[in-house]
Amino acid sequence: MSHPTAGQADIALLLEGTFPYVSGGVSSWVNQIIRAYPEYRFALIFLGSRREDYSRFRYELPANVVHFEEHFLYDDLPKHDKPRSRTGNEQAFKAAACLHDKFTPGTPHAEAMQAFKEVAHAMMPGGKLTLDDFLHSERSWEIVCDRYRNFCTDPSFVDYFWTVRIMHTPLWKLAKIADSLLDVRVLHTISTGYAGFLGALIHQTRGTPLILSEHGIYTKERKIDLFKSEWIRDNRNVFQRDPTELSYFRQMWIHFFEWLGRFCYDAADPIIALYEQNRRRQIDDGAQPERTTSIPNGISLPRFTPLRAARPENVPPVLCLIGRVVPIKDIKTFIRAMRSVVNQLPEAEGWIAGPEDEDPGYAQECRNLVHSLGLQDKVRFLGFQKVDDLLPKIGLTVLSSISEALPLVILEGYAAGVPTISTDVGSCRQLIEGLDDEDKVLGTSGAVVNIADPQAMADAAIALLRDESRWQAASRAAIARVERYYTDDLMFGRYRAVYEQALAAAGKAD
Repeated sequence: MSHPTAGQADIALLLEGTFPYVSGGVSSWVNQIIRAYPEYRFALIFLGSRREDYSRFRYELPANVVHFEEHFLYDDLPKHDKPRSRTGNEQAFKAAACLHDKFTPGTPHAEAMQAFKEVAHAMMPGGKLTLDDFLHSERSWEIVCDRYRNFCTDPSFVDYFWTVRIMHTPLWKLAKIADSLLDVRVLHTISTGYAGFLGALIHQTRGTPLILSEHGIYTKERKIDLFKSEWIRDNRNVFQRDPTELSYFRQMWIHFFEWLGRFCYDAADPIIALYEQNRRRQIDDGAQPERTTSIPNGISLPRFTPLRAARPENVPPVLCLIGRVVPIKDIKTFIRAMRSVVNQLPEAEGWIAGPEDEDPGYAQECRNLVHSLGLQDKVRFLGFQKVDDLLPKIGLTVLSSISEALPLVILEGYAAGVPTISTDVGSCRQLIEGLDDEDKVLGTSGAVVNIADPQAMADAAIALLRDESRWQAASRAAIARVERYYTDDLMFGRYRAVYEQALAAAGKAD
């Protein structure tokens, strides 16, 4: 497939594992943003894990995307050729070792950040800290051995050795991408992590203004992934483990992503969160308060308002979870809740509308759970669906997630007059109960329940579906809330101001 290429663009979007390969959520927002500003020329820099993990585009590139490039950070990690002997640059490795020492608690933030910047700069093409030296030099081997002896309680040196390599090697790929990137006036990264590191590195070396938008807090979501990951080995004897102790390998990964985040926070201005709670968390994680702001997501009212008239007269007894079938969405809690719902409302159905290809093993576990609970005729897996087709046919949207930011699916449901049941994650309580007194007076537009509590989820759903007056009140509150606070016109206006300010700053720098 051929992609557009250009030598210059107005805004480069740095995208890690999202648009255009993954549907929904952040990708849908990226698609909105690009199409909202046809006067700007966008370059898309996509970062993925391995090429085989991404099959096809889920979105057509908008006409104002003038450049697209993709990089897969974990492809070609193994080297089969025999490397030549090398000692490594002593000064560069000394700086790297000093950086690791400064990551320890108690080191002043500014001091540690300066060390991080120096090492990151040394990783750029032509710098003193090369990938070949990291992979194959005697000095690198000595440092790995020393740190293993001093810090690692896991008996497997082989696992430690490869963890260090897999963790750090992508940084040199990102340095190469930063060095060769086309000429852009403004950078906009949609997360911290690897994309944020790339943006900070370009800002550091070129002075290009960097905007950061965090839909979820990257370090928090990576921690969830790392706690659940089976690929991070911990080979200590099971009788020697403290069950409250986090393995050293997981600690390494968590600290790694924390410092990638801080590197990005140091470079980005503004730093944008979706809602107030996450803005405060950004500050706790190292962002300068004066650089932070909140811009909530918004949806198109003209698109969804007509769906209200398409609804049947009676409330459909259909609970619909719209989202990817992956562990972070905790689909199993929704399925278990449906067992209780059906026990009391035999006519009820549960729909799961989202792609299953991201984690096929988990998707099969969910299907197995449906069968084991005898819900084959009541819980349906619909795959990816157009939300416009679903909303007139359902009574409630349901989110059982263990982590969310500001879910568009709740807002889309609201615009169509559909209340929601959600776990108490991200901004969901704010969306359902209101943020401040002015918002709360609009009423409650559904119900909030605890994470992994299928009975509470079932009880909340039954209470709304059985009481039409209560459902109608929630529907009216949903419509009023989305119309007042969460339209795409409001969001686009705020981001237009952000882009104009950043482009003006770039012009002054030129």
